[in-house]
Amino acid sequence: MLGTHIDGSDNLSYGVQVGSARYFVKTAGRPDDRAGGSNHASRVALLLNAVRISESVEHPALPNLVNVIESAWGPMLVYDWRDGELLRVPSGERDNPGSPFQRFRSLPAEDILKCLDVIYDLHYNLAEAGWIPVDFYDGSLIYDFTSGHLSIIDLDMYKPGPFRNEMGRMYGSSRFMAPEEFELGALIDQQTSVFTMGRTALVFLSEGTVDEEAFRRSPPQFRVITKACESDRSRRYDSVATFHAAWRSARTS
Repeated sequence: MLGTHIDGSDNLSYGVQVGSARYFVKTAGRPDDRAGGSNHASRVALLLNAVRISESVEHPALPNLVNVIESAWGPMLVYDWRDGELLRVPSGERDNPGSPFQRFRSLPAEDILKCLDVIYDLHYNLAEAGWIPVDFYDGSLIYDFTSGHLSIIDLDMYKPGPFRNEMGRMYGSSRFMAPEEFELGALIDQQTSVFTMGRTALVFLSEGTVDEEAFRRSPPQFRVITKACESDRSRRYDSVATFHAAWRSARTS
């Protein structure tokens, strides 16, 4: 065993090595364990949702779901292993220049842009399959500083959309969340996804601000990102597809 991990959905995961092969195994944990506040049935539901996502979308950034093993504790999802470091760090360590988060932000801007291309391409495919991001943030990103490969994980809370906000403040990091994700009854749809994608660029390329001088790339790219991050949803791109097309155009201009 290569270690254990509890994610934001309270599911329990293991790194496992079998011979020379390594796997990431995700489980719902013991039925009587409510240490994280969620019950076993809800954790199982999220695992089954993750299976549906893996079955509907294939992408190089997504670890391959190798197998689903039924156990006394519910399904065990076996993924291929991805090397790298999780970009999320505790908020108190976010300014530490040695943290994975700051080391990633310190990469040449073009390297970060290539990662954004990957994130946007995946979410274009997810949107085409009907999925809306919920709880996407830097805790969803594993970056291999040696190979430059980005992996995207823990999409278990993504939902078919559009849907209504039934929580008020939804799950997620406020650094990445749209205004409607804080508003009970608000519509959550692809324009929400667009906002999240825009905020991702601002977090990594301009310290989360919409100050053009702080944005480390071209004016056309900045205009695409700020349009995506409009608080007035009617002023954003109307879909992930239109955002993705505008971003690709700005990348080549």
